[in-house]
Amino acid sequence: MRWLRPGVAGSCVDISEPLMNLAYPGRSDGHLFSLPPLRLVSRSVVGRLRHAVARIGLAGTHAVASAVVAGLCTAPAAVHAQPLEKLTFLTSWYAQAEHGGFYQALATGLYKQAGLDVTIKMGGPQVNGMQLLAAGAADLIIGYDFQVLSGIERGVPAVTVAASFQKDLQGMLTHADVKSLADVKNKTILVANNNRTSWWPWLKAKYDLSESQARPYTFNLQPFFADTNVVQQAYPSSEPFQAQQRGVPTRFFLFADDGYPPYGTSIVTTQALLKAKPDVVKRFVEASMKGWVSYLKDPAPANALIKKDNPNMTDAQIAFGISQLKALKVLDSGDAATQGVGTMTEARWKATRDYMVKEGLLKADTPWQQAFTLDIVRQMRVMP
Repeated sequence: MRWLRPGVAGSCVDISEPLMNLAYPGRSDGHLFSLPPLRLVSRSVVGRLRHAVARIGLAGTHAVASAVVAGLCTAPAAVHAQPLEKLTFLTSWYAQAEHGGFYQALATGLYKQAGLDVTIKMGGPQVNGMQLLAAGAADLIIGYDFQVLSGIERGVPAVTVAASFQKDLQGMLTHADVKSLADVKNKTILVANNNRTSWWPWLKAKYDLSESQARPYTFNLQPFFADTNVVQQAYPSSEPFQAQQRGVPTRFFLFADDGYPPYGTSIVTTQALLKAKPDVVKRFVEASMKGWVSYLKDPAPANALIKKDNPNMTDAQIAFGISQLKALKVLDSGDAATQGVGTMTEARWKATRDYMVKEGLLKADTPWQQAFTLDIVRQMRVMP
């Protein structure tokens, strides 16, 4: 047992030995006497401890009481001398349920308890997270495995330290007649230009699709509503919710459930920050994962912040998003079920790397193992 020495910040004295050698009088079981691990001890508490030790009739009471009191920090301010570490965290889009764990960690004080002063900034269609990370405008971002691997190829010193979700959230929205992704072979498929170099080559190869099936997706659902032969890319809480609001029967298929390898909503930082402050990064990741577990149990604290940052986000859409995250088991499936939320494996990263190399999206000699580290997730275990 160690206590801060009075008036000396960061200094402490070990008083466990004299205490652990004492036993309650009148007992034959050898039950040892010890004090609770108090963090903050005021002068009034010191007085009560002296009185309590005297009353239990321990041998050498006065000496023990004096040793206890001498070892206690009587100035709570000394414990709070260290300022909170300031961090800026950039999300991947406007505030939504898919970011709930981070907002929950902020709203419930988990970041502050970890010694962090975290500012969450929203991403958006015109926000390039990797550029802002490299420029020092953000300390950590929500990243994407393809993006980080491509950055390593170009010499961008980014590194993924945890994966909030075991599954990437990209999927396909179809009309109710489609029973599986294999059924889209004769459909018109709406694909945004940026996704032609991410999931589209994977889907095309897996189900023997044709490039002639693809049409541009302009983030407008009218073509989908107008033609039952159209299927389109989607995120679980967005396009399916819009279709539900219109009363259009649909199905949603998560690519990850058919073998698409990337992780989802991963946490990315710079090699420099990780090297300089590994404990700060670890505390951020652990608090964030605790936030995710808490969010799926009671999302109210985070939802208030989400709606504050993004006033267009409704209670109904947030609730729909949370239900999708739970139904798809993105947080607690796979390795997370036994190793804890946020975990990653080299095998999964290699699968993503191999896919990218096969489709010509990444050079084969890229040092892909620099894109991630398992050190942080191996030091923590936040069970779902």
